[in-house]
Amino acid sequence: MAARTRTPNEALARLLAEAGVGNAQLARRVNAVGAELGVTTHYDKTAVSHWLAGSVPKPEVRPAVAEALSRLLRRPVTLAELGWAPRGAAGGGGGADAVGEVADLSRADMDPSRRSVLGAGMYVAALGVPRFEDLADRAEAVAAGRTVRIGTSDVETVRLMTEKIADILDEIGAGHARPMAAAFLTNTVTPYLRAEGPEQVRKGMLAAASDLVYLTGWMAMFEERQGLGQRYYHQALALAGSAQDHVTYCRTLRGMSLQASHLGYGPKALELANAAAEAAPASGPRLVAFLRGQQAAAASMTGDRRTALARLRETEAALSRADDRRDAVGGYDQAAFHFHEAHVMWWIGDREGSVNALRRSNHARSPQERQGRLHALGVIADRQMQMRHIEAATQTWAEFLDLHATLSSTRGDEHMKALQKGMAGYRRVPGVGDLLARATDVAQRKAA
Repeated sequence: MAARTRTPNEALARLLAEAGVGNAQLARRVNAVGAELGVTTHYDKTAVSHWLAGSVPKPEVRPAVAEALSRLLRRPVTLAELGWAPRGAAGGGGGADAVGEVADLSRADMDPSRRSVLGAGMYVAALGVPRFEDLADRAEAVAAGRTVRIGTSDVETVRLMTEKIADILDEIGAGHARPMAAAFLTNTVTPYLRAEGPEQVRKGMLAAASDLVYLTGWMAMFEERQGLGQRYYHQALALAGSAQDHVTYCRTLRGMSLQASHLGYGPKALELANAAAEAAPASGPRLVAFLRGQQAAAASMTGDRRTALARLRETEAALSRADDRRDAVGGYDQAAFHFHEAHVMWWIGDREGSVNALRRSNHARSPQERQGRLHALGVIADRQMQMRHIEAATQTWAEFLDLHATLSSTRGDEHMKALQKGMAGYRRVPGVGDLLARATDVAQRKAA
């Protein structure tokens, strides 16, 4: 029997040429991304040569290759583009059983023995986003044999609990709030989603659950569990589609844009922000501001100064027409606006303006939003270090330590590392030695 002839992978060759990298560099990138995914690989340039010749890596490795190329090219690269998509693979996510997938995800997230493995999943820039219409058309039938009925009071319970978890997030950090959200999803919300009830009540429950799943994804993202956050976001989209809830769907897309911008994927962030705006129903000024602000932030990352500033003006105008109400989940207020303003200013080159906007953000922030205040202080101090304003950075880091000692926040821990690394070279500057000693003490106390 004649040996099977492999077809050279011209798509991979084109991508390597576009990225301007060689086989050895791609192999190193794949090994690094694989480690994020929890897959140990030891590829070298020979392995990439084999792929170029037509061999295909193991299924669990293929996403790491696509993600490595996505990062090199700063744009999404899909398995289909590489010719490696599994036969019959469905694009766009959503899943046939969103309720079951949410149950599996939250059950794993509430289990401390599995949380570290679950959190190791990587963010995939090329992951597709299902259209609202596709999700709404796939509203699945709930499993037969249900023995529980739900009513409007149960929907209100889920919404109230979501608000309380959001309050806990603001006051003491996502490290405490997310496990509570995962447990509530597993023990209460999932049974509700599988229960009988009037159609409007069931849609209300799906929408309420989508809000909570969105919030849980946001907390995972904030705690630097990027792959986990992305998975929660996609399930929030599926539930919102089943509920025919346009607002939660576009709010989740906007959250996904924020995640992409945090990770440095400017074009992807803009794509998601624009998709969120396009999916939004006729809405009030607060939701308009919520969406336009993220469009401004994302546009600034692509170098489109004019659009970024125009969107920022639209955001400010819309927010000026909004009432004083602030939603617990996905709300938008003056503090959020100034944070977006700071992001735009930084990316268009106005560094001092960015720091001033961050200060305005914290001045406008509610005293209860301690986690947001902590993050803003960390960003201010880091930018002051980049600007070589060391005395000012020392003062800001001192404010940061006052708050960080009382919060459970992975992002706060990342800022702490930036403090210790960035300020170490300035020990001769007055106050820096004392600051570093205090930072060491706070870190030790939190680790104890």
